[in-house]
Amino acid sequence: MATVRLELGEDNNGSFVLYEGEEIIGEMQVGFTGYKELTVYHTEVKPEYEGKGYSKQLLSFMVNYVCSREMKVVALCSYVQAQFKRHEDLYGDILINNTKEFNTSL
Repeated sequence: MATVRLELGEDNNGSFVLYEGEEIIGEMQVGFTGYKELTVYHTEVKPEYEGKGYSKQLLSFMVNYVCSREMKVVALCSYVQAQFKRHEDLYGDILINNTKEFNTSL
C-alpha cells in the first residue's frame, strides 16, 4: 500500500509525496500561498504507476489535509481542476474562486 507524506521546504512550498516502500512514485506540488490557503500546482505519477488510482490517492490526502485545517484550495493543477469540476458537490466548498468553467488547457 502506498503512503503519502507532506514534505515542505523553508519557503512553504513542497509536495505531497507518494511512496511505495522507499520509492517515490508520485507527487502533488503545493505551496502555502496565503492565510489558510493551499495552491496546488501540479500532480504527477511515474508512468509505470499510472492508471492505478495513485493520483486520486494524492488528491484525497490533500483534500483531507485541507479540510482538517479549515483551509481552501487554489487549483492551478489541471488534474485537480478537472476533479473539482467533475465532483463540485464534494469539493466546491474548499475551492477558492469557484467558477463553473476551468481552464484545463494549461
